[in-house]
Amino acid sequence: MHSGFVINRADGRPMYLQIIEQIKERIAVGDWPVGAEIPSIRQLVIALQVSVITIKRVYAELEREGVIVTQQGKGSSVAQAPNLGKLYDRDLAGHIDQAARLGILLGLQPRQLASRLREAADRLSEEQA
Repeated sequence: MHSGFVINRADGRPMYLQIIEQIKERIAVGDWPVGAEIPSIRQLVIALQVSVITIKRVYAELEREGVIVTQQGKGSSVAQAPNLGKLYDRDLAGHIDQAARLGILLGLQPRQLASRLREAADRLSEEQA
């Protein structure tokens, strides 16, 4: 459940922020669905080889943001309505920027790129319906 976390010690951001981001990403993509138990503080400390204080800070911040809930004696789980809107917005902005870069490389005009985005959104909406 906790494999795959990557702590980059050369990253300018503190470790706790890197861990928070990765937990939110797992929730956002559905790896950890609503109500799912998340690893205990002890499990993450051992797996990531970081201090207990670091992981306690991660969990406290995630709980404060409404992403997880913690019950004494039962552990922590994904909240019923995790607040991940900012994460989705940031990811979308990054993907749009990348699409714009690719469009420029391909010589597309902004209208052509917008048209392609609209077509992709329409296609995906139809597939989900």
